[in-house]
Amino acid sequence: METKKVDTHGLQNIVGDENIREATEDDAIDGIRPSLVVEPGSAEETSEVLKFARSEGLAVSPRGGGTKMGWGNPPRAADIVLSLSRMNEVIEHVPGDQVVRVRAGAKLSYVQQTLFRENQMIALDPPYPDATVGGVIASNDSGPRRYKYNTVRDLIIGTTVVLADGTIAKSGGKVVKNVAGYDFGKLFAGSLGTLGVIVEANFRLHPLPESARTVAVEVGSYEAAQGAAHAVVHSQVEPTAVELHWDGDKKLVSVLLESIPEGVEAKEELAHVLLKPFGEVRTLNDDEYDDLGPVPRPSGGNGEVAVKLSAPPAELASTMEIVLGAAERRGVKARLRGHAATAIVFAGLSGGEGSIAEVVEEAREIMVRRGGSVVVREAPESFKTKVDAWGPAGDHLALSRALKDKFDAAGTLNPGRFIGGI
Repeated sequence: METKKVDTHGLQNIVGDENIREATEDDAIDGIRPSLVVEPGSAEETSEVLKFARSEGLAVSPRGGGTKMGWGNPPRAADIVLSLSRMNEVIEHVPGDQVVRVRAGAKLSYVQQTLFRENQMIALDPPYPDATVGGVIASNDSGPRRYKYNTVRDLIIGTTVVLADGTIAKSGGKVVKNVAGYDFGKLFAGSLGTLGVIVEANFRLHPLPESARTVAVEVGSYEAAQGAAHAVVHSQVEPTAVELHWDGDKKLVSVLLESIPEGVEAKEELAHVLLKPFGEVRTLNDDEYDDLGPVPRPSGGNGEVAVKLSAPPAELASTMEIVLGAAERRGVKARLRGHAATAIVFAGLSGGEGSIAEVVEEAREIMVRRGGSVVVREAPESFKTKVDAWGPAGDHLALSRALKDKFDAAGTLNPGRFIGGI
């Protein structure tokens, strides 16, 4: 696909010549190499860049840390990468109100380190160290702590977004108690940069736990994994996270416990009792915890495909059986990591590309029929020509199309990457 040649003169007047460069192969999105990378330094500059792009009929791909540029379908066009790397400050932190306001290009890890000094945190732990605040919101990417604290969408109390026509829109507020009714900004959480460019966000904060331990049980079957997770969930333990780890000989359900020191000890003791019927139980040391590994994602060059399977909470065992059974029948290696309490499973699939495609399609057909979904998170470009990243969207597709028509009828932002080719 040919990208359009962009006249840089108009952009130089907006962001300055030093903040524009030619795109390289490293900037390509699923094999489509943009013409330019543009780095605005403010919401106002972002607005002017989008106005310019729309007037010139150019496609824009917003980018934070670049950790999720492989998500979604290949774009129909990508002329400009709009990098938010210059917009990386913590604007305001009010410990007494437990809120923080940050620019979207700030790395979440940097923001967390700033908050830790006041014994506070944004209760998010996505598995990508270089992820930025804007990217985490745009992908609605939540980690294990989502079990206790819910998702990104639930922690946002306000946003500033630049729409495709350059309009700067603000929603929500700076103080939790002032946020009432539906927050317009929540529409943009999970929209993958197709509705607008998030430039600022306000988050509610939580106290940093004083103490934490992880208790794990070795399980020998899918049913034992589900049983262990449910035993903890339906108890007085109140875990922060309940995670699945299934990779070769490693078959564990881990439980993250956080509280004051005395509280963690009581939680740990009860967790051992609850998990004992399902296998050998132990409290992990720091090295063992680190060895559990992150959510599967391609390591590069091996053709691995990373998928996310979602199902009702009672369907963890059947979800594991569906994907692992389909993989075994086709000689595909599968490693799983997931949120065991909520039956969200991430699978890393490696083997022949055609065989992996068959695994994904079989699992998707069964999961959708049962009310779940299978989304391809990351995959080689050639794989995405065979398998749609999102799969059937059902009734959600009509709503998504209506929102796209409302906010970006010209298709300026990330055209083609979202569900249904939006």
